[in-house]
Amino acid sequence: MTSMTEPKPRTAGHNQPPALDVDRIRKDFPILERQVYGRPLVYLDNAASAQKPRQVIQAMTDVMEGCYSNVHRGVHKLSQESTDLYEGARGRIAQYINAASSDEIVFTRGATEAINLVASGLGQGMLQPGDEVVISWLEHHSNIVPWQLLRDRLGIELKVVPIDEQGNFLYEDFLALLGPKTKLVAVTHISNALGTITPIADIIAAAHEKDIPVLVDGCQAVPHMKVDVQALGADFYTFSGHKLYGPTGIGVLYGRKDLLNRLPPYQGGGEMISSVTFERSTFKSAPHRFEAGTPAIVEAIGLGAAVDYMNALDFQAITAHEQDLLSYAETRLSEIEGLTILGQAEHKAAIVSFTMDGAHPHDIGTIVDRAGVAIRAGHHCAQPIMDRYGVAATVRASFGLYNTRAEVDKLTDALHQVKELFG
Repeated sequence: MTSMTEPKPRTAGHNQPPALDVDRIRKDFPILERQVYGRPLVYLDNAASAQKPRQVIQAMTDVMEGCYSNVHRGVHKLSQESTDLYEGARGRIAQYINAASSDEIVFTRGATEAINLVASGLGQGMLQPGDEVVISWLEHHSNIVPWQLLRDRLGIELKVVPIDEQGNFLYEDFLALLGPKTKLVAVTHISNALGTITPIADIIAAAHEKDIPVLVDGCQAVPHMKVDVQALGADFYTFSGHKLYGPTGIGVLYGRKDLLNRLPPYQGGGEMISSVTFERSTFKSAPHRFEAGTPAIVEAIGLGAAVDYMNALDFQAITAHEQDLLSYAETRLSEIEGLTILGQAEHKAAIVSFTMDGAHPHDIGTIVDRAGVAIRAGHHCAQPIMDRYGVAATVRASFGLYNTRAEVDKLTDALHQVKELFG
C-alpha cells in the first residue's frame, strides 16, 4: 500500500531533535505565556482544539476594527473589502489543500456540519433503502451519527471496518466490505482517539475502482501533514478551523465541483438563491448554494490567516518534530508501571491515549491539571473505540507544533504523582 501523505512511523531514537524553531513558534502563541495554578501552562489537548497564534488573532481583530460588514451584497466600501477578505480566505484554503478551484470550498460551522451536509444531500433521493455506507471503528461520532440517522430514516445499512489490537485499520477487511450496494465510503484520515493514520490513498483508490465516492474526515490531518485532495482523489474532504490553529465556528467541506452541484441545498435562506418567488426558488451553484444566510465572516478570515501561518512553516519539519514528540512521549510514559498505551498502529500521529491501573481517567486529568498540564480525559467522542478496548474512557495527550520534550517530561512527572497517590 502507498503512504504518499502519511508521516513516517515514529522512530526509536531520541538523539537528533527535529529542525523546527519551536522557541520562535511558541512566541507567536500568547496563551502559552500564562500560568495555571502558579505553573507554566503545558497544553497537550490539541486534538480537541489547538491554540491560536497572534497572526490569527490580529487578522480577526483587524477586520472587526477596520472594515467589518456583511459580505457579497453590499455596494459600499466596507462590504467590498470584507467580501474580498472573505473570498480571499476561501481561495487560500483551496490552495492549502490543492483543490482545483475555490468553488470546491464550502464554509461550514465545522467538520460536523460538513459531514451532516453531505449526509443530508445524499439522503434526498440519492440513497435508497438497502444501500450501504462503509465507515470504520476509528470514526469520531461526527462520522457515525449522521449515517445512523440516515439509516433510521431511509433504511440504508452501515458496514464497519474493524481494527486490530494495535489500532491498525484492517485494509483487507475493508476491501471485503465493498460490494454492489456500497454507495459511499466515509472514513477518517487520522483517528482522534488513537492517532492511527489510515491508508487513505489506498482506501480511495480501491473505492474508486468500484465507482464508489469517498468522504474523508480530515480534522486531525490538516494541522499535521500536507494534504493534497487532488493527489488523494478525495471526493469530499472535511476539516475544522479550530484544530488548524484557527477559530471555532468555521470549517470546510471540500467537494469535487460536479458532486457538490449534484447535491441539493442543505439549508434555505438568503445568499444561496438565484431567484425567489412565492411559487418557487432557484439556487446558486456551489459553494454558495450551501452557505445560506450571513456566514461566519470574521472566522473565515481567521481561518485564512491560520492557513497563511501554516504555509510559512516547513511541513516536513512539523511532521518530524511531532513524530519525535510522539516517540519520546511513548518511551517516557512506558516507564510508568501500570500505565497502558492504547493504540500502537504502524502509522500514527502524535496522539497518545492511555489508562493507569487503579486510577480513573478523570481523576488523572484533574491531578495532572493541578501541575499545569492540560490533557483530555473521556471517551473523546469515539465510544466505539472505547468499547473495542473494553474501557469507558482514556487519558489523551495530543501534541502540536509548539510542544516540547520538556513538556512531555512535565506530563510524566505529573503522572508519577498520580501513581504515588493511587498506588
